[in-house]
Amino acid sequence: MPSTGHSLIPRLSRLQYVAFGTLCLIWGSTWMAIRVLVHEVPPFRAAAIRFIVADLLLAAVVLAKRLRWPETRQQWTALIVLGITFIGLPYGLLFWAERRITSSLTAVIFSSSPLVVALFTPLMTHQRVPRRAVYGMVWALGGIAVLFYAGLSFSSYMLLGGIAVVAAVLTCAWSTIYAKRHLGSVNPLVGTTVQFAVAAIFLYGASFVHERGSESTWTPSSWLALGFLVIFGSVVAFSLYYWLLRSMLPYQLSTLNLIVPLIAIMEGALILREPVPPVMLIASLVVLAAVGSILRTEDEQPQELGLRASVKEQLSDS
Repeated sequence: MPSTGHSLIPRLSRLQYVAFGTLCLIWGSTWMAIRVLVHEVPPFRAAAIRFIVADLLLAAVVLAKRLRWPETRQQWTALIVLGITFIGLPYGLLFWAERRITSSLTAVIFSSSPLVVALFTPLMTHQRVPRRAVYGMVWALGGIAVLFYAGLSFSSYMLLGGIAVVAAVLTCAWSTIYAKRHLGSVNPLVGTTVQFAVAAIFLYGASFVHERGSESTWTPSSWLALGFLVIFGSVVAFSLYYWLLRSMLPYQLSTLNLIVPLIAIMEGALILREPVPPVMLIASLVVLAAVGSILRTEDEQPQELGLRASVKEQLSDS
């Protein structure tokens, strides 16, 4: 069936909203954990350890449940591609970047991914992103810019970190749409297990090339950060992500990255006792309202297409 250039936008159930909120909370907290871990362990090595341990846990679950592994060459190819482009390369860049810039600033830059997904969507799928959703993303990014305006002065050292995060954004945005198109029939746990294995191999290779001779310092804080990243940031979060991707459009799901900086603000206020000025609270409400608007966006096509069809029918009858 030929594409009309439009997409049917699904309504979200209460369970999907809960899963979406849980995913936002988990991934919003991973930035601080990454920041703690990479200060004591080389970044590529830290990322590789995160995914190999998580992969062992997931593989045990997959084998215990006797879940079906991918059966076609196309599915295996897609999982290998995503293991590199959605996990290995982006997270290697993000771990490396957080040695140069703060976790909050990393989250801010990464929050631009919904707009990049919206730009890639018509190019890769020939489907239109509703204008209301794009407007909501712009409003949300404007609110995020206000939140961190005072902290966006880059030094040359920080600039490299920022460029690394931008590269991770572009790779993840492309991979989100690619996954939606190629992994519809793959069990989320199985798909995540394969991708983690590919990512771990990729990251260990990067560590072997760039981090030979670098020492790791394991402290209680780094072990705690690794445990959180493995269990919640990897096993739970990626399983929820791929489960939601089955029923949500890519640009809808990518809006979780607009909420991540808000989680960073809350953690800074509650854990680090950082002050939260009123303008920050107002901007946070703007972001939340924009995300809510995007998630509730309905397809704009029925009324427009219905009108055109009615006119065409009248002309044909006459």
